[in-house]
Amino acid sequence: MNDDLKESILSIFEASLDAQLRAVRRLRKGDKTPLPPVRKKGPSQVDMAYDVLKKARSPLHVSILLDRIHSAFGATVDRESLVSSLTKKVARQDRFLRTEKNTFGLRPEAR
Repeated sequence: MNDDLKESILSIFEASLDAQLRAVRRLRKGDKTPLPPVRKKGPSQVDMAYDVLKKARSPLHVSILLDRIHSAFGATVDRESLVSSLTKKVARQDRFLRTEKNTFGLRPEAR
């Protein structure tokens, strides 16, 4: 094994062991450093749009869709992101169809 590779591997182990040792010492002292909050995953913006369209039983313009998503889920969804996501689903023939410009509905088999 060449010296550069050996030195790199040993440096990696040293850094890893140093981090572990610091963690053990912190636990011994009873350090109550809070962990970062875990973000609860909710439904995706596409799933929220699907739920809204299913309840509406008719195609909706993206502006109305965004308002209803906000009302139903309390989520603020980016307009361009939602349109992009739904357009991709339309192209794949996955649940959604586009009835007019910026107006989306559900495919008959998805209702």
